[in-house]
Amino acid sequence: MNRTATTRAKRAHGWIVGARRRTAPSVRLFCLPYAGGGATTYAAWPALFPDDVEVCPVELPGRLTRWSESAFERAEPLVGALANALEGELDVPYALFGHSMGALLAFELARTLRRRGAGEPRVLFVSGGPAPQLPRRWEPVHDQPDDVVVARLRELGAVPEDVYAEPELLELLMPTIRADFSVVETHVHRPGPPLGCPVVSFAGTEDREVPPDQVAPWHEQTTGGFAHHVLPGDHFFLHSARTALLDTVRAALTAVTGQPPQGEEDLAGPRHRPERKEQ
Repeated sequence: MNRTATTRAKRAHGWIVGARRRTAPSVRLFCLPYAGGGATTYAAWPALFPDDVEVCPVELPGRLTRWSESAFERAEPLVGALANALEGELDVPYALFGHSMGALLAFELARTLRRRGAGEPRVLFVSGGPAPQLPRRWEPVHDQPDDVVVARLRELGAVPEDVYAEPELLELLMPTIRADFSVVETHVHRPGPPLGCPVVSFAGTEDREVPPDQVAPWHEQTTGGFAHHVLPGDHFFLHSARTALLDTVRAALTAVTGQPPQGEEDLAGPRHRPERKEQ
C-alpha cells in the first residue's frame, strides 16, 4: 500500500476514505455501499458536489483498504462499530446515503446516533433498499453452497462479469460477500420512534430485486418529510441514473444547509409526495 493510501485509511480509524477538508464543510455526507461493494462506489462523488458538501465514502472491513480485516456478519455490531468510528466526524451537520445494504445500514446508523445523543442526520437518503419493516422477499443464501451464492450475485449484478472468469479472485471475495449477505438476511427490524429528519428514497423502474413498491413504505419511518423518486434502471440505477440521482441529492442538501436539524422546515417536501420518474 502506498503512502497516500495509508494516510487516507487512517481517517475515522479507516472507516472513511479521503482526507478531511481544511475548512469545515456545511454538511458531511457519509455514503454506505451495497453488498459486495466498497468505498470506490462513491469515488467520483466528491468532485460532483459543491465545496460546502464533504462527501465521505465509507469503507467497511473486508475490502480494499481494509482487506486484512474480517467483514462483519451482523448489522448491529457493524453499525455500532461505525458509530464509534464517526464520533470525531460529527462536529458539523451530517447526512447519510446508502444503496441496497447501505440503505439498511444508514437507517440503523441514524437511529443509533440518535440514541447516543449525537443527533439525527439532516437528511437520510435510502436508495434501492426495501423499507425495513417489510417482510423479506428472498430466501437467505449466506450459508448456502458457493454456486447458490454466485447465482444470487449474478441476479443482483453486484459483481462485474469478468470476476466470474477468475475463480481465484472470486474465492478471495466470497467471505466478504457471504458476510454482507448475512448482514442483510439476519437483520431483524425492531420498531421504534420514527426519525424526525427528512427521508428521500430512490428506486429503479426495472429493479426486480427491490421494486418501487418496496421502497415507497420508507415514509413510515419519518415524521420529517418524505420524497420518493423512481429513476430509470435496474437495481444499480445508482450508476446508470447517476446524474438524476445526484441532482436530487444536491438539491436536498442545499435545502438543509444552515437549517435547524429537524422540525420547523419540511426539507424533503410533503409527508407523502406522489411517486415520480426522473429522466
